[in-house]
Amino acid sequence: MTAEKANLTRAKETLLMTLYGKALESRLPHSLLKDHFADAAVRRIDYDFSRLKVDANLGIGFAIRAKTLDVHVEDFLARNPDAIVLHLGCGLDTRVFRVDPPRDVDWFDVDYPEVIELRRKLYPPRDGYHLVASSLTEPGWLTDVSRNRPAIVVAEGLTPYLAADQGLRLLSRLVSHLASGELMSYSRFGLKLLRLNPAVKATGAEVHWAIEDPHELERAVPKLRFVDEVPPTNPSMPRTCAGPQNCSFGFGNTFRRCARSAGCCATVFDRAGSARLGGRERA
Repeated sequence: MTAEKANLTRAKETLLMTLYGKALESRLPHSLLKDHFADAAVRRIDYDFSRLKVDANLGIGFAIRAKTLDVHVEDFLARNPDAIVLHLGCGLDTRVFRVDPPRDVDWFDVDYPEVIELRRKLYPPRDGYHLVASSLTEPGWLTDVSRNRPAIVVAEGLTPYLAADQGLRLLSRLVSHLASGELMSYSRFGLKLLRLNPAVKATGAEVHWAIEDPHELERAVPKLRFVDEVPPTNPSMPRTCAGPQNCSFGFGNTFRRCARSAGCCATVFDRAGSARLGGRERA
């Protein structure tokens, strides 16, 4: 099989860190993620992954975070089988194959053109699956996304690589365009700690923005409401594994329960301006 060059630099190169970590975890005898697409992709990419200094322990952390978000996407789609999934800054993550959404779901993986070009070479097409080659800071990419279906937005590991003003403008565009849904975002990961990460240092990527307080997003983005937080674990995850935190935010009456841990947050949103927060209706 033809080897594929990964001509990625700085922030774009960090996607190889998470891909490799998930591949390593998926090679373990009792893998949580079982991400065979990631493992196959790593074997095809012509790149010296050793320079990223990713080991099995870091891979387990990536797998726990990914599994936590996968479970919430699956839960949302079980309640909304005709929904839209927006996977922002998707990198080479294979969530669409791990979740295997129902046929009526439209799934959009969005990232830079060179990342999407590499995805096309590594992963097969599937019904209802759309690849969007665009910077997230460009407003035009949302044009072809339906406005009137429930949506779940996943932004795993995206926010550190955006400036705060870029991130807030992106979130404002999303809640203005979409009718209702949930937003899952990775947060509460100190920028100082992230800058010390050997893989991030190896790529030369710069990090800018951390969502230290999810309630700040409520104040900054109208109709976005923080909902709840839970640790990124479930009974199938080893208790000895420590994972990052997850946050979910929401925007709509379709929202039931979201999650956050030491690095992600969940919110709900809708155009009508109300959201269900912790089982209560908020105006």
